[in-house]
Amino acid sequence: MRAGTIPILMYHQIGLPAERGTQFRSLTVHPKSFARQMRWMHRFGYRGLSMRDLAPYLSGERVGKVFGITFDDGFRNVYQHALPVLNEAGFTSTNYFVAHQLDGSNVWDADKNMPQMPLMSLAEMRQWAASGQEVGSHTLNHVHLPALSDEQALGEIRRSREELASHVQQEITAFCYPFGEYSPKHCRMAKEAGYLNATTTERGLVRVQDDLFELPRVGVWRSTYLLKFFQKCLTQHENRKRG
Repeated sequence: MRAGTIPILMYHQIGLPAERGTQFRSLTVHPKSFARQMRWMHRFGYRGLSMRDLAPYLSGERVGKVFGITFDDGFRNVYQHALPVLNEAGFTSTNYFVAHQLDGSNVWDADKNMPQMPLMSLAEMRQWAASGQEVGSHTLNHVHLPALSDEQALGEIRRSREELASHVQQEITAFCYPFGEYSPKHCRMAKEAGYLNATTTERGLVRVQDDLFELPRVGVWRSTYLLKFFQKCLTQHENRKRG
């Protein structure tokens, strides 16, 4: 990684890809690819960390060979395929859950050519947290924040934190803007609601002391083979893609 920068990896699903021609097929990383990426990072001496564990590195209080691991939406196949790999490597990660879709599916993609895939149940989310992984928030309903009134947007941001915290009996400090859509006022809302950081779908490496409520990430896709994976971790700017 470049000096003074930290990659925060962005994943969605870890499983077998949908049929060819399916929209956003690239968001599903094969379990073998994910395991290979994590094992090589471990061999190179890097530690994968949740947003909670990454905090002192983002603020510059600590330095080390670290990178962030995040998953959007709380898909069940992440629990099935990624959790064992993370536990084996001793890595932590953050999964951004949609509070009102536990044991549901990605209903926000219902109008697209994208399969409906199961999300983690309450019991699975609790096991995720109990294993040392972090529960983050992706709002109550995976909404388009800019399309909502300020009152509605703040409610989605604040109430999701409160509900998830009550489910896992832990503070929820990590937030992710659904679809990567937000404005400065949503950053202020996240901070006001009690979060300590928020990630975006902007591509790039985090520089120490960047704005903690507009953190960029490194997208990892189905086609991100190992060499490309390492190139992404070393590249500061990427083209913007959907989150």
